[in-house]
Amino acid sequence: MFKDMLKTMLAAYGATGREQNVSNVIRSFVEPYADEIYNDVMGNLIAVRTGESGKKIMLSAHMDQIGFIVIDIDEKGFLRVSNVGGINPFISVARAVVFESGVQGVLFCEPEKGMKEASMSTLFIDIGAKDYEEAASKVSIGDVAVYVSNYMELGDRVSCGALDDRICCAIVAEAFMNAPRIHDVYAVFTVQEEVGLRGATTAAYAINPDFGINLDVTAVGDIPKCAKMSVKLGNGPTIKVMDSSAIIPKFVRNHLERVACENNITVQNEVLAAGGTDAGAVLKTRGGIPACCISIPTRYIHTPVETADMRDCLGAIDFVRALLSEKEIPAFKA
Repeated sequence: MFKDMLKTMLAAYGATGREQNVSNVIRSFVEPYADEIYNDVMGNLIAVRTGESGKKIMLSAHMDQIGFIVIDIDEKGFLRVSNVGGINPFISVARAVVFESGVQGVLFCEPEKGMKEASMSTLFIDIGAKDYEEAASKVSIGDVAVYVSNYMELGDRVSCGALDDRICCAIVAEAFMNAPRIHDVYAVFTVQEEVGLRGATTAAYAINPDFGINLDVTAVGDIPKCAKMSVKLGNGPTIKVMDSSAIIPKFVRNHLERVACENNITVQNEVLAAGGTDAGAVLKTRGGIPACCISIPTRYIHTPVETADMRDCLGAIDFVRALLSEKEIPAFKA
């Protein structure tokens, strides 16, 4: 069930700022288990499952995927693009892309004298148009393309584009479906995370949860010549200590570590040198909301071949369920 749900979510178009298709797919899975479900003004999908304590827990994962926005169409029908989120031009050359409409194209770069690698200013999309008129009849300025990627299973591991963060959307959905009715659980599938944690910011303000549990992917230190980092695929989900968006409060991490220990769930500690997650937005909402991030170790983030270990995902599902089963939630004590 989990793997089939993940594959369906991965297949849905959902570029940053264009998340409605993937939102509809996720809704189809979680709506039967929700007491209330809705999209807010930003486009966040919010499913609610009520409990008895009067406390609110916000589970979150972002739906959006990085992409290429059309900024110009030249006279020969080539599309000039800019990035929506953290695009690496070097790995984008000679990649297939697809627009929400289904129009497909290929990315390539305009060679420049002395150029050793691609840049956003030299990237273009070729959709097979012979001139401006034909291209403009298929694609408009402001349309966003995403990488075409194939789902592959590599033993216990899976590889696909958009694992960041659909793999965590699937984890949140799975945990939400059978969440115990202790607290009110808000499963929030956020928008526009890749351009500044925008959806989580508005959702956390509106919901005003007592505790936030965010799920996202994180980098690893187990591939050749990568930056030193202790996180490895297959060693369990991580408890985030710090990234560029947040330092998780110690009392929150203590709570997570205790729950993991008591439920025999293997976890890793994570310090991410760069990058942020929706947990950073939740922590800074209103007067401050206790929040954490549980991460899935992932190789090759922001490429069409993002790779994660299913054992880490299943561990994360168990971890979230254990946290939702706790009668007490972490609270600051002066």
